[in-house]
Amino acid sequence: MKSDEIALFWRFIVESEDKLVESLHGFEEDDLNWSPLGNANSLYVLATHTMGNIEQNVLGGICDEPFQRDRDAEFLAKGASWETIQGRWRELRCRISECIKDVPQNRLERKKESSLGILTGRETLMVVARHAAEHLGHAELTRDLLNQRS
Repeated sequence: MKSDEIALFWRFIVESEDKLVESLHGFEEDDLNWSPLGNANSLYVLATHTMGNIEQNVLGGICDEPFQRDRDAEFLAKGASWETIQGRWRELRCRISECIKDVPQNRLERKKESSLGILTGRETLMVVARHAAEHLGHAELTRDLLNQRS
């Protein structure tokens, strides 16, 4: 049975990624892939990278489900439309929402090695929620700069 605490973390992660993906809506390909600086990320990269982090750490780390991630490729991602990234997020969100239903409460205390180091499930969810919120902020700023450019 899913713990209320896991559900709470998941809710905040979903809210951030939903808003991040929604921030791409209405933009054409050039704008989706535009970067305000040479070393800054586009809206498309931010959404792709945040999903990769969620997939690895929630699906793989908390749910113990298989995942595929190429972190370096996330920063090179380019997309033609908002619908593509929205569809990918919808599928991942549904997959994780289903698997966390059966994650036991004690998963929050379990320590596990990850790309983040050795963390408890609770610490992992906290870091993922923070990471998603940080990149939502990046996306909001990038979108503001993009709108000013036009």
